[in-house]
Amino acid sequence: MRLRHLTFRLLEVYVAVVRTGSVTAAAHQLHLSQPTVSQQLKRLTETVGEPLLRTGNKGLELTDVGRELYRSALDVTGRFEDFADYLSELRGGHRGRFSIALVNTAQYVLPRLLGPYSQAFPEVDLTLEIGNRQQLLQRFEQQLDDVYVFSHPPALEQAVAARFLRNPLVMIAPQHHPLVQKAQLSIHDLKHERFLLREPGSATRMLFESWLHAQGVQLSDTLQMASNEAIRVGVSSGMGLAVVSRHVLPLQHPGIEVLPLQQFPLDSHWHFIIRRDRRLPHAARGFLDYAAGSLEQWLPAEYVCNEIERLFSQTREEWA
Repeated sequence: MRLRHLTFRLLEVYVAVVRTGSVTAAAHQLHLSQPTVSQQLKRLTETVGEPLLRTGNKGLELTDVGRELYRSALDVTGRFEDFADYLSELRGGHRGRFSIALVNTAQYVLPRLLGPYSQAFPEVDLTLEIGNRQQLLQRFEQQLDDVYVFSHPPALEQAVAARFLRNPLVMIAPQHHPLVQKAQLSIHDLKHERFLLREPGSATRMLFESWLHAQGVQLSDTLQMASNEAIRVGVSSGMGLAVVSRHVLPLQHPGIEVLPLQQFPLDSHWHFIIRRDRRLPHAARGFLDYAAGSLEQWLPAEYVCNEIERLFSQTREEWA
């Protein structure tokens, strides 16, 4: 490889193409023409001397060489972005950019923290992504974001997690369901009921199914639904029972009752996740600092479990 021909601009274009998934989208993001981006990609491939991208069933895919170059390019461009942020901080401004990706259930809570943060630091460019667990795991693997929020942290070597909020899971039923009148229930009272479940891989579903397995119970009637909102409407309409995060339910939830099930609520937490092998932008570190000092101010204090400092203590050497 002719390293002297490997310019910062080529790496910047390459990162944009990988992140957006297409030459057209990268050209739009970089304010360049599509032929210019294609030419830069061709030049980069010739400089490396190996194929970097191929066209797959889902669009552009990285070759093994392309994946290694992408990791290196992220490190190079990330360090220059850090330097730009550092210069901004020296000039007295709270500037920079970072992205945060949330699992679907966290969207019911985290905006309460992100709103005040954005008002306090209006010059920070914050990008917010929301998806299911599988989508977030893919984003984590592709290093598309700086901070992630999971209710069940990925068991991956590069993932560093810190709890920040309890996420109790409760059993809900239609308001007029006969079981609502009972003072105490066991899972055996419910095993013939229909249950509305999220998609396989959902952290809520995984925790509930693990609990069922421990109880020696297998559900006989289930219906999969795509979102918490659909499940909430389905339960209130009498379609079945469900296990959801307590935070998904508004203070007033007409048509729905929480059942007094033994061993419930199930214990769960939301976590901030960062990558051990990637330097955080100053803005992302600033947000986590803000969160560590502001959780009880903006989130329900009875659910706060503030372990954010662990993120910094476990990654300080890697970032040095």
